[in-house]
Amino acid sequence: MADLSVKIGRLSLKNPVMTASGTFGYGLEFADFIPLDGLGGIIVKGTTLNPREGNDYPRMAETPQGMLNCVGLQNKGVDYFCEHIYPQIKDIDTNMIVNVSGSSPEDYAECAARIDALEKIPAIELNISCPNVKDGGMAFGVTCAGAESVVKAVRERYHKTLIVKLSPNVTNIAEIARACEAQGADSVSLINTLMGMAIDIEKRRPVLSINTGGLSGPAVKPVALRMVWQVAKAVKIPVVGLGGIMNARDAIEFFMAGATAIEIGTANFIDPAVTIKVRDGINDWLDSHGCRSITEVIGCLE
Repeated sequence: MADLSVKIGRLSLKNPVMTASGTFGYGLEFADFIPLDGLGGIIVKGTTLNPREGNDYPRMAETPQGMLNCVGLQNKGVDYFCEHIYPQIKDIDTNMIVNVSGSSPEDYAECAARIDALEKIPAIELNISCPNVKDGGMAFGVTCAGAESVVKAVRERYHKTLIVKLSPNVTNIAEIARACEAQGADSVSLINTLMGMAIDIEKRRPVLSINTGGLSGPAVKPVALRMVWQVAKAVKIPVVGLGGIMNARDAIEFFMAGATAIEIGTANFIDPAVTIKVRDGINDWLDSHGCRSITEVIGCLE
């Protein structure tokens, strides 16, 4: 067995395999399929300060080599999470991480502060791909100033490990990553979904209720790999890679590009046990290549 343990800031992971927010529920939904404590971390579905209904249906669509979604961060709000969900997940023996979203820096910060009080939630992941309601709906994560405003506000009120999830819908993702690092992010995760669209040519209308949605799955992997490689060279904090990881070989590519850990998302819809299979596959690859630790391949590109 190779040593699969890694660190993201102060956060210790028994292995580098985590789940991507929005694809794994609160973890409990997958307990019949895998041992949840066998993962390095579980990033639960997006949580906002106030309850959100999400977008109208249809809000998911299959595409070649991927899927589109415009779920719209449907959730019952942070107080419901603290009162009802947290008691059910707090004793799972892995890192339970909450994905935090908002419509203003103040919303993000208040939501993060309430989660900060939960003893057994050691980290949050900030989704800065959300629209800024005070700035015409442009996502916070597409400008350095927008990203900085959210990370700065949250860092002032959140004292544990802070991971910032970056939007790929930008011209220079390395600049955004450096801006987050400068405001106190402990890590960045990337990529979030690429904006896409599908059209029903018989009805002559978009398939999704709000016309566009986030593209995920194998189709985005080459873009994700390129961005992880760029960001890993640009920042000193750990990078978490995600985007189209379907198997252990995909994961190894992300480690070689510079990712310290990875998240698996869309693949969970195809195979609910994929995370454990990827974990074991990483170990098998390391063993077969004479590597004693995952750290030997992180950022090892020639």
